[in-house]
Amino acid sequence: MPSPSCGGGRSRSPWPLLLLLLAFASSALVAQYQKAPPDFGGVYSFPTPTHPEPRSGIALGIDVAMLAAGLGLAAYLVLVRRSRAGAIALSVAAIAYFGFYRKGCTCPIGAIQNVTLSLVDPRYLISYSVLAFFFIPLAAAFLFGRVFCGGVCPLGAVQDMVVLKPKAVPERVDRWLRWLPFVYLAAAVFFAGWGIPGVSATGKALAGRRFLICEWDPFIGLFRMSGPFHMLVLGAGFIVAGMFYGRPYCRWLCPYGALLSLASRVSWKRVVITPDKELNCGLCADSCPYGAIHDFRADPASCVACARCYEYCPRDVKVRGGQPVEARLYRRAPTDGGAA
Repeated sequence: MPSPSCGGGRSRSPWPLLLLLLAFASSALVAQYQKAPPDFGGVYSFPTPTHPEPRSGIALGIDVAMLAAGLGLAAYLVLVRRSRAGAIALSVAAIAYFGFYRKGCTCPIGAIQNVTLSLVDPRYLISYSVLAFFFIPLAAAFLFGRVFCGGVCPLGAVQDMVVLKPKAVPERVDRWLRWLPFVYLAAAVFFAGWGIPGVSATGKALAGRRFLICEWDPFIGLFRMSGPFHMLVLGAGFIVAGMFYGRPYCRWLCPYGALLSLASRVSWKRVVITPDKELNCGLCADSCPYGAIHDFRADPASCVACARCYEYCPRDVKVRGGQPVEARLYRRAPTDGGAA
């Protein structure tokens, strides 16, 4: 009987996982959109929106429909068509629509804070569209792995586009760095839901709540073409770092990526580099700039479904002009922390 790593084995049923996800969301799904923002105690200033959330239900529905369509298309292009070119085209569309056109406002990453606050404080109610953006990519991860990261998330797409000469990170260092998104997630949930209470100079009690993810989004300045100087510098820093270390924000900081990595571990379908026969040649591991291939298999928790490995697999090689494409390999760093 074929092993699960080769594409065989018994299929996983996604329905118990989806029912669990819906049960978690049940208390928030009755919410409506509150146009007035929550009172964080007078010390938190919301950024001036340059592209506010659409008021019409049709416009909100279009955003959700675009998200669902993008996730479905990403799953088809990566898992069925196994097309890196298709994943790139979808990434460009995601940057154009969710990034520059929507100014990064329709974002599952920031929605973590809205959902947290709505569950902790019944006075804060959020829109169905925010809930949809939070839960739909999670549901997709239970079904197909991190397809949201691969071609729908504009933050990940921007980083994927700038990979130039990626250097591998020692596995030991990479393993520790991958805990940072969970730390960031815990901090974001705590400050959004509870914060650190304080007292103002006038004696007024301050809630201490803050939306850390929105405050420190390194790419929002790029999508809005404006922002505080320090945030523009931070975004530029991530772009430059992404040229040499693939997707640094996605791999080592994104709090929503932490949730997706957990869901993807038990995904129904996932990236399998060679479904019919594994060669164990190592070309896929050498070609992945994200450290997502372990023991010649795509790790479902860290694989971002970019489809890069397909281009360099001898059993899935692309042919141009009758000649196989020469693989552009990225040397892996040794596990003992030495130089590659």
